[in-house]
Amino acid sequence: MGERARVLVVDDEPQLLRALRINLKARGFEVTTAATGASALAAAAKTNPQAVVLDLGLPDIDGFEVLAGLRGWTNVPVIVLSARGEAVDKVAALDAGADDYVTKPFGMEEFVARLRAAIRRGAGSTGETADNPVIDAGAFTVDLGAKEVLRNGQRVHLTPTEWGVLEMLVRNEGKLVGQREILTGVWGPTYTAQSNYLRVYLASLRRKLEEDPAHPTHLITEAGMGYRFVRE
Repeated sequence: MGERARVLVVDDEPQLLRALRINLKARGFEVTTAATGASALAAAAKTNPQAVVLDLGLPDIDGFEVLAGLRGWTNVPVIVLSARGEAVDKVAALDAGADDYVTKPFGMEEFVARLRAAIRRGAGSTGETADNPVIDAGAFTVDLGAKEVLRNGQRVHLTPTEWGVLEMLVRNEGKLVGQREILTGVWGPTYTAQSNYLRVYLASLRRKLEEDPAHPTHLITEAGMGYRFVRE
């Protein structure tokens, strides 16, 4: 990845914090650690990390509050760690703005692969040779070159993952884009079974972009197959 990627790891378990710091440093990451939500928010503002690894079970502030605090000012990719494996927590974390979710205990190799993928998403695709048009969908406008979405003249705040999903659909305007294709393109090849990710992110995009999110006219679901973007 060229220069050492800056990662902030937030967890109140000293053994796990130490293990992650050692393993990530050995793999070329620049690691900052925090054991509380308050120190995590301060460290994020100070070090401007390229990814945040966030435990939901913190002693002072709920992990969801830390996530909301981060999302108030930064689009940095966030990987949530939790001992809770229930699907409802995964959906809640993704819906709150997390980019990925890892349940403890986890294998270090898979975790590092997910971390690298999150950093790639956060960096975005630069130097594209493809045409970068501005797509006017009526209710909103997508500027593929500036990586910007406007609705009623106002800039819409999207996370890197939300942008990745929207960009893939918009660049394939009118075409059915399969679930596996989106998961591989945005998250990576190890995510092809995670169709719940797509449901969460499409719901979030519709809330932000569609005039009637319950009856979308631009971001269309093709049941069991994938999604399609249409202007009208």
